Amino acid sequence: MSKDQQDPQEKYDQPPFKESKISEPGEESDMNIKPDHGEESYKGSGKLTGRKAIITGGDSGIGKAVAIAFAREGADVLISYLNEEEDAQDTAKWIEQEGRKAVLVPGDISEEAHCKAIVQRAVDEFGQIDILVNNAAFQMARESLQDIPSEEFDKTFKTNIYAMFYLCKAAEPHMKPGSTIVNTTSVNAYKPSPLLLAYAATKGAIQNFTANLGQILADKGIRANCVAPGPVWTPLIPATMPLEKVKTFGKDTPLKRPGQPAELAAVYVLLASEDSSYMTGSTVQVTGGMPTI
Repeated sequence: MSKDQQDPQEKYDQPPFKESKISEPGEESDMNIKPDHGEESYKGSGKLTGRKAIITGGDSGIGKAVAIAFAREGADVLISYLNEEEDAQDTAKWIEQEGRKAVLVPGDISEEAHCKAIVQRAVDEFGQIDILVNNAAFQMARESLQDIPSEEFDKTFKTNIYAMFYLCKAAEPHMKPGSTIVNTTSVNAYKPSPLLLAYAATKGAIQNFTANLGQILADKGIRANCVAPGPVWTPLIPATMPLEKVKTFGKDTPLKRPGQPAELAAVYVLLASEDSSYMTGSTVQVTGGMPTI
């Protein structure tokens, strides 16, 4: 066994977790157990040299890990986030340490005007858009149908699927052949949690949206794929899940633990790079062994 080879069940901590409830949308600084975004582990190899990327939800969680990886692969990165200023500034620090440009754009992506402003800011700052990562999402665990406010259901769709449409539509005219779109779906598209009715429904929609997008953009040389994470340890979990679920989060996977954001970054790099040149409309599952068939 090589020195960096590890048992995947033992690579990170397993439940039970001693984590406190934090306010939504959740900031890393409020968590007792900090996620690993690959700050010390991800090694770049120039796969994205010279490319310009937009990442929504890039302040923390999966988006932060992807931002760090993209910068180490040679990309400049615009980070879109709601209002988590401290987390966003930390992400920018890691990007800039790689000698890459970081642009921070706070605001609500459920509004089409803001999505257009994100794309325009990227064009103004970078002169081009080569990669769009639609990663930001909203969820809230609810025990029953009656517990879901209509406004919350609407917010979930506006944030998770409408924003994806707004951003893809705004970015497409600025994307040249070879550009890529990477969307974040979820294992919930295959195995919906009864606690996450609205969220799971949007993730199924993202799956079909991406499969269709891969077809209609192919003639323009733009590829679109998505990643389906399983349970991943991010600020969204203690901010939106009941504490009893947080305590055992990820325990029901074959690997008996949640994934860490760092464990997904390489898949986003694959889908954003030329290494995936014959992939479009596809989904890559990173679920800790939770079945998707």
